[in-house]
Amino acid sequence: MGSNLTSNFIEIVAVILFGIGFTDLFLHKNLIKKIIGLNIMDTAVYLFLAVKGYISGLKAPIIVDGIQSADKYINPVPSGLVLTGIVVSVSVTALMLALTICLYHRYHTLDLDVISLKIREKEE
Repeated sequence: MGSNLTSNFIEIVAVILFGIGFTDLFLHKNLIKKIIGLNIMDTAVYLFLAVKGYISGLKAPIIVDGIQSADKYINPVPSGLVLTGIVVSVSVTALMLALTICLYHRYHTLDLDVISLKIREKEE
């Protein structure tokens, strides 16, 4: 049992980070804290993908020494997915922050419950 924990240490860290981000997203009412929680969850997923894509002893898929055999290089797809995910999450975070600023200017609070209460009061 101990060897499984040590060999999968980074995967366990990624799962714990995902749990921290999820509880932050689920329990806090402040919109900025929810955005931070979502970013922690994103980071956990990228860490997990990067760890699963890495194989010890293999090199990045760049032909330098004339070695063209595919079994000497790691798979570049997980790295590409992580890079694409980071670009998308930065864009989504920027959009969420812009919308949060608009909500703050309109309702003068970042508390989601207060915002929804003010929206309900306007509807009545």
